[in-house]
Amino acid sequence: MTRTRPGRAVVTGIGVVAPNGAGTDAFWKATQEGLSALDRVTRDGCEDLPLRVAGEIRDFEPTASVEERYLVQTDRFTHFALAATDHALADARLGQADTGDEPYGVGVVTAAGSGGGEFGQRELQQLWGKGSRFVGPYQSIAWFYAASTGQISIRRGFKGPCSVVASDEAGGLDAVAHAARAVRRGTDVIVAGATEAPLAPYSVVCQLGYAELSTEADPARAYRPFTDAACGFVPAEGGAMFVVEAEEAARRRGARARATIAGHAATFTGASRWELSREGLAEAIRAALAEAECAPEEIDVVFADALGVPDADRAEALALVDALGAHGRRVPVTAPKSGFGRGYCAAPVLDTAAAVLAMEHGLVPPTPHVFDTRDDLDLDLVTGRARPAELRTALVLSRGLMGSNAALVLRHGASGPA
Repeated sequence: MTRTRPGRAVVTGIGVVAPNGAGTDAFWKATQEGLSALDRVTRDGCEDLPLRVAGEIRDFEPTASVEERYLVQTDRFTHFALAATDHALADARLGQADTGDEPYGVGVVTAAGSGGGEFGQRELQQLWGKGSRFVGPYQSIAWFYAASTGQISIRRGFKGPCSVVASDEAGGLDAVAHAARAVRRGTDVIVAGATEAPLAPYSVVCQLGYAELSTEADPARAYRPFTDAACGFVPAEGGAMFVVEAEEAARRRGARARATIAGHAATFTGASRWELSREGLAEAIRAALAEAECAPEEIDVVFADALGVPDADRAEALALVDALGAHGRRVPVTAPKSGFGRGYCAAPVLDTAAAVLAMEHGLVPPTPHVFDTRDDLDLDLVTGRARPAELRTALVLSRGLMGSNAALVLRHGASGPA
């Protein structure tokens, strides 16, 4: 590949491994139909824990897509990342012939909040149950939040700029933005995204301290953001990876630009201080719009953070009006994650994948399990079934339990100001 002058960053490939489907076709079919993948937690060791419902991936077989030599040294969250990367590279038609001559032109950035809890728990059980001789050397790396970035780059021979965002939920959007900025600085390709696997017993116990976690036992009632019955969020595993590419480099090799990463901004307002997240999220939206050179009325759809906590949901609805004005009351808003769970750093990248697919298909997917929004929320939440619409620009929002806020503006294809 040939180095190009800095320019727009475009998404040329998407790879998804989610509770409601692996691969973009299966994921989009379930998402646009509003199908729910939430169900009772079935993972060994979690049966008697207070968390009752989650978005589990039950049909993922890592040996089908990841070589044994990588499987033995990696956790489930990295297995998801490796598989999603394969899907994204295939979707972008980016193969060894495109990268082999210039491996320094391809980098990797991922985000992770929980790291490799399942691998770590297994090794600690070996340590305390059998002794130190039964603990493998990969315990030192498999749990690490940077493991996915490292293993993707090693497996694929990518030697360009590599990094990891260690953050809460909003880190998923920050990773995508980091990739876009690296491309604008001159790197031809960045593989970017986030995956999580937070459903091992140790990981679940760590989450039980979150006041925002739903412990409702009925999957249909466990995660209902923007409603009077909202009782928190349910966690999920999986995630998405993207091929982010310089527009000129993509055009040169005949790749399709599925979306342009037009603008991003992030703020911080403190852990679980949802009344402050209104101001922080609104500021992130305004700054992302400014970077994208996008007027508020140009936003055609919003993919909401949708925490499922009354104070947080109200703060998000108000932030939209603060940042978008009257348009914030009219723009279609959706939260498809209420059908497959909130996967921490993976949550906003799954929303990003859904946003790109929504723009391509001209459909705003519905918000599963939600039928009536709260009376005090002036919000055009899409529920029931997908809503046809001309979608040129999407806004993706995310907030973290530790206080991060982020907004990402996407434009359809390679549209928008140069």
